[in-house]
Amino acid sequence: MNEKRTDLAAEARDLWRESAGAGVLPDGVAADTETVGGYTVETLRVLDERGAEALGKPVGTYITVELGELLAKEEGAFDRGAELLASRLRSLLGPDRKADVLVAGLGNSAITPDDLGPRSAGYVLATRHLTESLPEHFGFLRRVSVVKTGVCGVTGVESAEMVRALVSALRPSAVIAVDALASRRLGRVCRTVQLSDAGIIPGSGVGNSRAELSLRTLSVPVIAVGVPTVVDAATLAADLAEMANIGKFDSEDFGSFGRSMIVTPREIDARIEDISKLIGYALNLALQDELSVADITQLLS
Repeated sequence: MNEKRTDLAAEARDLWRESAGAGVLPDGVAADTETVGGYTVETLRVLDERGAEALGKPVGTYITVELGELLAKEEGAFDRGAELLASRLRSLLGPDRKADVLVAGLGNSAITPDDLGPRSAGYVLATRHLTESLPEHFGFLRRVSVVKTGVCGVTGVESAEMVRALVSALRPSAVIAVDALASRRLGRVCRTVQLSDAGIIPGSGVGNSRAELSLRTLSVPVIAVGVPTVVDAATLAADLAEMANIGKFDSEDFGSFGRSMIVTPREIDARIEDISKLIGYALNLALQDELSVADITQLLS
């Protein structure tokens, strides 16, 4: 069994193909790829339990956006990327553009690769209190609540427990959870955004998985937004050995030491800041139809 670790559905598909020795998709999985505004977008759908078993991913839709243009700092890349992510988020949220939404930034802000969720949440406009207290000025906005859950080691509260309590109190129509993920290849780290309607397991990116957030556990739809910020050392070693034609290895071949270490880019601080801002703006555009990128910049300043 291939033990290379990844949280990305697209990579799980690739691993299945390597294991099966075939270029086709497993039964119960469909996929299509397109280019939008210079960004490559792949939509992979796990249709039933056959696909879920093959990929090790729950039934649902997984949208992968490659961030090459953003990282190259091309003119207009940020606005195009935010609009693209917003359009895909809207498709996962459904047609009701006024329903309440809770945005949860998952992760530990004291650890840079795990700060994606909290930092992204910092860019999201919390509007629930404004629509309630000043409806004459802000009644046109969707009611959005934002929480940075922290981590159990600091708060003593599981992220799932905190989000479940807020869902019970606020009764949102959906939860959007933002968290760091793990990739099997260093080349994807901080270069890919995955959107999914299948929920998320907090902490998976840094190897500290907790209770899942999903429709099954919260009784409301959970849209997951994730970016791979790390790759574990054993998985990286196995892939590098294969690329160098040394041989094929599973990550387990490198022992528990390799599985206990994670690798992240040297420029992780700048990457997390750039991508967190992109995700925050995309969430605002998806949730608030009336706002533009310029409007959001002004409201956040």
